[in-house]
Amino acid sequence: MELIYLILSPIIISLFFLFHGLNLYRRRRLPPGPLGLPILGNLLDLGAKPHESLAKLSQKHGPLMTIRLGGITAVVASTPEAAREILQRNDVACSGRPVPDAVTTLKHPDTAVLWIPPNETWRAIRKALNLYLINQHKLDSLMQVRENVVEGMLEFLRESAGQEKRAVDIGTMAFGVALNQFANTFFSKNMSGYESREIKGFQTAVEIAMEVQGKFNLADIFPVLKTLDPQKVRVRAKATFDWLDDVIQGFVNERLKHREAKLPRFNDMLDSLLDFSEEDDKVDFNLTHIRTLLGDVTVAGTDTIASSTSWVMAELLLHPDMFMRVRKEVGEIVGEDGKVEEAKLLDLPYLDAVIKETMRLHAGSPLLAPHITETQVKIGNYLLPKNTHIFVNAWSMAHDPKYWDNPMVFMPERFLGSKVDYKGQYFEFIPFGSGRRRCPGMPLAHRMLSLIVASFVYHFDWELPYAAEKMDMSDKYGLTLLKATPLVATPIPAASQ
Repeated sequence: MELIYLILSPIIISLFFLFHGLNLYRRRRLPPGPLGLPILGNLLDLGAKPHESLAKLSQKHGPLMTIRLGGITAVVASTPEAAREILQRNDVACSGRPVPDAVTTLKHPDTAVLWIPPNETWRAIRKALNLYLINQHKLDSLMQVRENVVEGMLEFLRESAGQEKRAVDIGTMAFGVALNQFANTFFSKNMSGYESREIKGFQTAVEIAMEVQGKFNLADIFPVLKTLDPQKVRVRAKATFDWLDDVIQGFVNERLKHREAKLPRFNDMLDSLLDFSEEDDKVDFNLTHIRTLLGDVTVAGTDTIASSTSWVMAELLLHPDMFMRVRKEVGEIVGEDGKVEEAKLLDLPYLDAVIKETMRLHAGSPLLAPHITETQVKIGNYLLPKNTHIFVNAWSMAHDPKYWDNPMVFMPERFLGSKVDYKGQYFEFIPFGSGRRRCPGMPLAHRMLSLIVASFVYHFDWELPYAAEKMDMSDKYGLTLLKATPLVATPIPAASQ
């Protein structure tokens, strides 16, 4: 036995140093990064707010930084230059997605546009989105739909203010507007009334859907734990996704029966998508794609609008002078009928600056949805192997004093006269991402957010239940950065109304 040990020991030691040497070699080809713990890697470095933790680590280890999360090797980009290398110069090679375990609980995860690779299915879905929702002509033709929904919300708020002076959750109000705008665009009907049980149910489901997709899940980091689901992410994801899918399926089934009965068309987005699936035999686009697409847009769109509206209104209530400046600017384009028209809002520089500054300070997606390399790719002086995960820290770039004066201070004026926009070419400000995986709903989100905020500010004063300086402005990490404490205030019709 001792002879066997004597023979095997040198072999084992040699193999150890061989593999250790290979690991060091691989690390030398990757960007530098913090040393991690055995097995866990850098998992404990993330904390409750990974975007902030990674930004601090990048100050020590550099704009491109390698971290290990269990057996996953990931590279973090924390500066505009690093993000440009990944999202623009090497866009194709870095355009894959690591699919979270939570997403696999979808009935058809291979049609989820956020997570699937840029394949034929992805291109077909993007084509349908562009044709029937987000091109300039469609956006203009659907303005009246969005304005009518906002007017319904304003009537609800006037009743609340006139009868009981009831406080409302501004985020929930914005969520209801966004949900009903999408419902009217897709299905030609409201989903439900404001502050109803249905609205609350949808909002809870959407928040869970966004949380489970953005969560650092142990089952993703240690695949052996998937069957155990230690954080119950899979259980929550399946229940939520199934519920949302059933709701969308109900609307689709209702429309199919309507079409089979040869009743008059609605000529809304659902009719257009059904036509697209039936008439264009060159594209694989069927009822499954339609159902998943409508669910994806509803979840991402309502969450973004609700969260962004809460942050914008919170900042304006903290800064009454800015609130009044927005009201004055909006008032100058309102007609005699007192209606705020979407088309006229697109040319208001201060309102636009307020929204941009809110998205800079309170990033909608602090760590953009992760990318994964499709092939081996050279980024700067480093070589990233195939299947390397990539996190782009949009929050870090938007708070970097190298690019922004007083980056932690809310100053909309910084955007006045600035060429910086949402389109993903100014990498210090990419709230919607950049490159081929940029959020396609950006033009619609901008219009909806502008209309809702302008209407809130122009038509109402807002009374907080506490002194403004006591407002909780902390955030809660997820795929989107939510306000930790909902913004609740009492609407009071403005004196000019």
